[in-house]
Amino acid sequence: MGTTTYLVRRQKLEAYFDRTAADAWAKLTSDGPVSRIRATVRAGREAMRNTLLSSLPNDLRGQRVLDAGCGTGALAVEAARRGAEVVAIDIAGTLVELARQRAPTIEGPGRIDFRVADMLDPSLGRFDWVVAMDSLIHYEAADLVDMVAKLASRAERGLVFTFAPRTPLLTLMHLAGQLFPRSDRSPEIEPIREATVRRLVAEHPLLSGCRVGRTARVKTAFYVSQALEVLRA
Repeated sequence: MGTTTYLVRRQKLEAYFDRTAADAWAKLTSDGPVSRIRATVRAGREAMRNTLLSSLPNDLRGQRVLDAGCGTGALAVEAARRGAEVVAIDIAGTLVELARQRAPTIEGPGRIDFRVADMLDPSLGRFDWVVAMDSLIHYEAADLVDMVAKLASRAERGLVFTFAPRTPLLTLMHLAGQLFPRSDRSPEIEPIREATVRRLVAEHPLLSGCRVGRTARVKTAFYVSQALEVLRA
């Protein structure tokens, strides 16, 4: 289902989000008080979630959406409110269970199917849209784009995902982050140049029928992430 480097990193992420940082992640994605550092991350994530949702139609009735790396489910809820049939998937069972507990009753045709599994599992079937918010940022460039290609190959209309852009500020922030209390540290990410992502997308055989769409970068004091659309030509 993936390369050796992908499988090793996935295993580390599962351990981190399912056990080490489960409580911290639950607080970060709640409305409760957090540290100043995490407050800026919370604000950045909210802005990025809205950015990704802006790539999807306002009316998603009759459409199937994969929330690849759903975490505690905020994006899945918004997609379902637009009428989508959402498969919200994550490798961290603790977060998925929290997402189930938090999910409100959805009025209308939208619904959410929360699952604990690998987002690349082909048995999930096909979708109109795939969204991957900050779930690919922990992988090396080649693995990230290979994951993008596999996800996009199952999307009838398009995929929108995020990557960590390689910038001097982001590099400095993550070096400085080693000085923060362990509870405020984020999992390891892989900053990648936008030009590298675009080149690898253009070269990947599974993406030959796709084109790169809009891109948008979200920056707060301790959150930097960049969204990119891969759309069916």
